[in-house]
Amino acid sequence: MDSSKINSEKAPKPVGLYPHARKVGNLLFLSGVGPRKANSDANDSFVPGLELDHNGNFKIFDFEAQCHSVFQNVKTILEESGSSWEKLVDITVFLVNMKRDFKKFNEIYATYFKENQPCRTTVAIDSLPTPIAIELKCIATI
Repeated sequence: MDSSKINSEKAPKPVGLYPHARKVGNLLFLSGVGPRKANSDANDSFVPGLELDHNGNFKIFDFEAQCHSVFQNVKTILEESGSSWEKLVDITVFLVNMKRDFKKFNEIYATYFKENQPCRTTVAIDSLPTPIAIELKCIATI
């Protein structure tokens, strides 16, 4: 089956050798998407709502800002790939602190998915490759 790799200049650069998305038939598979901002300073590593001290400890931590940013990044990649928010069919959510963040995530998620309600799985993990609190893995139709 034919597949094509997609990378967007409008989304944060991947932190490894993988595309933002891959089309296979009428399905679009997104690589893990975090809240980093595209084209920001410090080698594209600006995370909304996050500031670390020189030891890597939180000076500022705003989980809500990270949620809004990750949703915007997903939307950007979907649109750049020929899909849309409304065509999401499955989302896997990775949270580094389920106890602290799950309730707030559910509240924010509900505001973004009033109409389209994709399947969803939420998984607690120990860490992510960058100092972020959330990452999404998505499947959409084209």
